[in-house]
Amino acid sequence: MHLLAEASIPELPKHYRGKVRDNYDLPDGRRIIIASDRLSAFDRALAVIPDKGRVLTQTARYWFEQTADICPNHVLAYPDPNVVIGKRLDILPVEIVVRGYLAGTTGTSLLTLYKKGIRSMYGLTLPDGLRDNQVLPEPVITPTSKAFDGGHDEPLSPGDIVSNGLLTSDQWDTVSRYALALFSRGQALAAERGLILVDTKYEFGVDADGTILLADEIHTPDSSRYWMAESYPAKFGAGQRPESFDKDFVRSWVAERCDPYRDAIPEIPADLIAQTATVYRHAYACITGEVLEPIAPGTDILARVRKNLAPFFT
Repeated sequence: MHLLAEASIPELPKHYRGKVRDNYDLPDGRRIIIASDRLSAFDRALAVIPDKGRVLTQTARYWFEQTADICPNHVLAYPDPNVVIGKRLDILPVEIVVRGYLAGTTGTSLLTLYKKGIRSMYGLTLPDGLRDNQVLPEPVITPTSKAFDGGHDEPLSPGDIVSNGLLTSDQWDTVSRYALALFSRGQALAAERGLILVDTKYEFGVDADGTILLADEIHTPDSSRYWMAESYPAKFGAGQRPESFDKDFVRSWVAERCDPYRDAIPEIPADLIAQTATVYRHAYACITGEVLEPIAPGTDILARVRKNLAPFFT
């Protein structure tokens, strides 16, 4: 009852189930987005983490409100702690990743490519001699193609984006300007909380009027990398990984015990799930400066969501 594993609501129209969100499109152009507590990795759902959906929704809400003066966003209302109602958008086919440090582990991250000896990437040229997790001279955008159908993201340069018709020149200028301004605001507010906003991803979409809006989520623990500012200098000086919100207990535990892309997932211990939930709640408090109120005993989250969304039932 205290978990939201599924959010299938037959009374709502045009259901699309994502890895962690359930989406419904209303006839008037609005979209209902319900954040479940599912934890997704390796292209599959691994577990259900208490409060995860609420943390992500409310963290994004904090940031949407803190950045509304910089960039318009898709948000229209929050009828429930796990739910946002937004404008339905045509998502632009480019994912905008902004990086302030030479960090990352994915195949498209600056650090991964840099350690392979690559110095020119994403239309950028980096100097020799940079160290792992070093601050960059200024934040940079490392855009990738957005894989809508399970494909892999591919690095892009601004020239690629425009010449391949993914975005017009004006659209690229707009989203890159928005992204850098959003990241600057994010870094400034994170610093006030003793955090370093290291990198993040943004998704933008176009509404029926052709206006570009910020979509999805912003500066959440799932879409962004944060480090603890106080310990960063010592960790960096010692060549160690900076202290962060380490919420990958479940992912690491599974990867050590099977091929998560092919094998059945072993039963995940309750203490790992509880640890992960604690990290998400702690991240919310650190990022927003607010404490996540405990869910009242006996609360049925799906029943609460259904009640709050009843006005939208067909």
